[in-house]
Amino acid sequence: MKYMNCFLAITGILLLGFSGVSAQTPVQWSAKAERVTASKYLVKINMTIGTGWQVYADDDKEAGLTNINLAYNHEGLQAGKMQCTRLAKKINDTLFAKKLSVFTGKIVLIQSISFQNSVPATLKIILTGFASNGKEFQPIKESKIVQLQGGKADFKASNIKLSSVNLLRPVADCGGTQSGENGMLGIFFLSIAGGLLALLTPCVFPMIPLTVSFFTAQSASKNRGVLNGILYGFFIFLIYTLASLPFHLLTKLDPEIFNVFSTNIWVNLVFFFLFVAFALSFFGLFEITLPSWLGNAADSKSSLGSISGIFFMALTLALVSFSCTGPILGTLLVSSLSSGAGAWMLTAGMAGFGLALALPFALFAMFPGWMQKLPKSGGWLDTVKKVLAFVELAMAFKFLSNADLVAHWGLLKREIFIGLWALIALAAALYLFGIIHLPHDNKKATIGKGRLITGIVLLLVVFYLIPGVTNTSYADLKFLSGFPPPSSYSIYKRSAGTDQVTAQVINDYDRALKIAKAQHKPLLIDFTGWACVNCRKMEENVWPRPEIAATIKDHFILVSLYVDDRKVLPQSLQFTFKGAHGEKEIITNGDKWATFEAVNFGQVTQPLYVILNTDEKLMNHPVGYTPDETAYLKWLQCGLKASANK
Repeated sequence: MKYMNCFLAITGILLLGFSGVSAQTPVQWSAKAERVTASKYLVKINMTIGTGWQVYADDDKEAGLTNINLAYNHEGLQAGKMQCTRLAKKINDTLFAKKLSVFTGKIVLIQSISFQNSVPATLKIILTGFASNGKEFQPIKESKIVQLQGGKADFKASNIKLSSVNLLRPVADCGGTQSGENGMLGIFFLSIAGGLLALLTPCVFPMIPLTVSFFTAQSASKNRGVLNGILYGFFIFLIYTLASLPFHLLTKLDPEIFNVFSTNIWVNLVFFFLFVAFALSFFGLFEITLPSWLGNAADSKSSLGSISGIFFMALTLALVSFSCTGPILGTLLVSSLSSGAGAWMLTAGMAGFGLALALPFALFAMFPGWMQKLPKSGGWLDTVKKVLAFVELAMAFKFLSNADLVAHWGLLKREIFIGLWALIALAAALYLFGIIHLPHDNKKATIGKGRLITGIVLLLVVFYLIPGVTNTSYADLKFLSGFPPPSSYSIYKRSAGTDQVTAQVINDYDRALKIAKAQHKPLLIDFTGWACVNCRKMEENVWPRPEIAATIKDHFILVSLYVDDRKVLPQSLQFTFKGAHGEKEIITNGDKWATFEAVNFGQVTQPLYVILNTDEKLMNHPVGYTPDETAYLKWLQCGLKASANK
């Protein structure tokens, strides 16, 4: 059963959707607002309808059509009747097989609006309607921002940029330790482990002796065979590394694209279903493969007689092994993007994965005698693949948990999530012990020591997870910190312990600043996310340390700003921010705080910690993920001292 085309289609839709690519509409238009009185304006829309296209001017319920219409994103606004400078004409519409009124060519729409409350500095105008060219039918929904003479800028919009923050010269020259390099190194080595795991799958492992033997047998000399093997390994590494280049282009288009991608509810749901599909495929229910023409095209260009031929041999391996490497690469992709370091983190991951796959081919070409020590292919490869299926199933619930946390559905509370992981680990252990069987299993096969040891390890994992579903002091599961939902997202009603640090204000910077001024304390800003793993690690492992907890509680006003909060702002507080990367619609709380972080502190990673005094001046360099408790405490004390001396 072939599902790869569906996978590619969904992935393409995601990439197109988040890189801002959309179909062109047949209507070009501009908007302006002329002031009539202090609270009344005249909106004028100049519209040019493309050649061969028509815009419908009827409200026809039977056909599902509505007239061209203007809407506004401001509460307390009253709009008069919309007028058009030209009359619509009646035509026999071939799409609907009836007479309908349409506009063509150039038209001008005019509508008066008045404000019951204060007049904003800008107004978002939304144009809606339907168009067709006799063959195609296309809905219209576009928006533009117009300036309103005499209007006042909203406080939230005007204060995205803090003029008092000097990122290059804070009050104290301390801090600035970022997690990027350590995180990048960590994902590199983690990806090497993933690549080594991929080597043990049925799609890759048998290819090692086969390919190396081909090089040594077909090459003109031993040295040439070694060189070809090394080139083959290098090209494998290069192919996986180059696969991350498109994501660097996305970063240039929008630095926040990776945060949007990794925390989007629908993206996480799609990955949940894809990883369930991967798991079912690994269980043996069906096979996921790339289209055969793709592998055949690469294989047809492979020839040992040229460097390009060896490159295409490496490309062929990458393509035909996708059914085994795809799930591991998918985990790597999402983990890299959600880490916050963006494209370079992904490049480090892909390079590590490619290096692990490449090394055996190069080493065995250099030392062919080592191949005699390789275990023979057999049923153990299928066992490895099915154990990976359980891992993929567990990862699928992590993506579902991300969507649940961001949307606040309450489906996967911490204890339910941990319970599911415990059940998956138990099922994997029972499979390894031969108690339960999966498709294509040899029920008479003997259980080797490797299976027994791995099964025992999985049982230990189950015993470790069980306390996590209880309402006891043993439920913290420090080893898994960051992966399950936070302890506050629980089925139990838990009161904050004396050592637990919680934000005085969540997602309300302005209120936190007022409290800070009233109490004469500096602000500790925590840029965080519901789906941020490293944020949870800091909150569960670093903040509760007695000296750190006391310092934050006694000397700071802590405000947590969730950059992936999808709660929609009231219409009167929505606006368009014009920045270095173009215009950005601020629709949700997360939009506002992600932009606030990027504009003022030059980063889009989470967590990010910032200390400001009551004059909103930067006390020291912001820091990211800092698992070293001593270093984090030293940073807090440095910022506190700078605030006291200022």
